[in-house]
Amino acid sequence: MDTQNSNLLESIDGRTRLAGSNRMEILLFSLGTSEIFGINVFKVREVSKTPFITKSPNMPHGVEGLISLRGNVIPVLSLAKVIGLAKPGAPLGGSMMVTEYSKRTLGFLVNDVDRIIRVEWSKVRQPENMAAQNFITAITDLPDGKLVSILDVETIMAQTFGEPAIGSIEAIDQDGERNIFFVDDSSVARRKIAEVLDKLGIRHKHALNGMEAWTRLEGLATHAQQQKRRLAEELDLILVDAEMPEMDGYVLTRHIKSDSRFDGIPVVMHSSLSSEANRSMGKSVGVDAYVAKFDAEILADTLRPYLMKAK
Repeated sequence: MDTQNSNLLESIDGRTRLAGSNRMEILLFSLGTSEIFGINVFKVREVSKTPFITKSPNMPHGVEGLISLRGNVIPVLSLAKVIGLAKPGAPLGGSMMVTEYSKRTLGFLVNDVDRIIRVEWSKVRQPENMAAQNFITAITDLPDGKLVSILDVETIMAQTFGEPAIGSIEAIDQDGERNIFFVDDSSVARRKIAEVLDKLGIRHKHALNGMEAWTRLEGLATHAQQQKRRLAEELDLILVDAEMPEMDGYVLTRHIKSDSRFDGIPVVMHSSLSSEANRSMGKSVGVDAYVAKFDAEILADTLRPYLMKAK
């Protein structure tokens, strides 16, 4: 990795504290168009010039081939091709980001890597009517007014390699109805979580981001209060993503855990950010369990003990 790009990613561990302050850092890059794209720094392991890529037959669309990286063979994707922005005959791009999320390592080819910016999650919003919208999880603005499109890496992975299969999951033997509220900004993640909960036989509601989740949860808590009931009698568990527009999962968890109306309701964090640093941050804000995306059986096994407890 060249020195300039290496310096971009120094002190990743030191950035972990941002996760609990409702801020994030985004690595900006371009795909040969006028648009500016970004990815959460936590998901980027390193940045380098585009290496030699070994072509391999029968690869999914957008996968240019394989590289060997410190003894591991990883696939390399052309982001412009996957997203549908590649021009015929255009070069692959001069830089490669090595990403690590959901227990998978991938190389992302991009035209150029720019810099890292720090943003408030409150200034990150969901996209509306824009190019490549299916692959964008959120947008934010630079100080000069330019728009940054933040990649939905779960959708990119699912579109390229297929969605993770939901195997045989045994329904929970319930002595009463069980209810979960979950929040995730990725449409792919929401769909897979719902499939797992359906197989478990659990009723569920969801929100698209942390702020929406908190607003709806406060509404449920207020309604329960008015009915002179404990919310824990109606809601058995809250499942939160870590990185979300408007309010991240760490801040959301802190709100829940500091509000006595939610006493007795466990919070499980479900995130593609699976490092020990992120797990420690989850523990520091009070999550009852932390599970990495996405393994349906592990998710089901994590939730099961909390949902089998007697009312």
